[in-house]
Amino acid sequence: MWSKAGHSVSVSVSVKGSAMAESFRELLVWQKGIQLSVLVYRLSKQFPREEAYGLSNQMRRAAVSIPSNIAEGAGRLNTREYKQYLGVARGSSFELQTQLTIARELGFGDIEQLREAESSCDEVGRMLFGVIQALSAKA
Repeated sequence: MWSKAGHSVSVSVSVKGSAMAESFRELLVWQKGIQLSVLVYRLSKQFPREEAYGLSNQMRRAAVSIPSNIAEGAGRLNTREYKQYLGVARGSSFELQTQLTIARELGFGDIEQLREAESSCDEVGRMLFGVIQALSAKA
């Protein structure tokens, strides 16, 4: 269990060579990353047309990068590489948090959907940190 500022995340980590999940699809953090990507796509549909290749595109790319890097890392041959990809996914979550803040400041999108995406992104980032910490403790 990892806790920070009143938030706690329970993390169950399986490392290759031990009780590794059958598939990255079984990882809760990957599933939450997929849900976040869908949220961001729905939110960014509401942005002004001129943002189609600007902030909207950047947000979508960052959101998709999160579960994509989790999946790619799970397919790597060792824990060090896996942690590296989880770190990239966490970096993408920070990038997305920044972009969501910019969207809010510009008044883009539905405020409730923005809040939901921000909360989901924060949760995924905390989960990724917990997984990375748990893998580091096992090393």
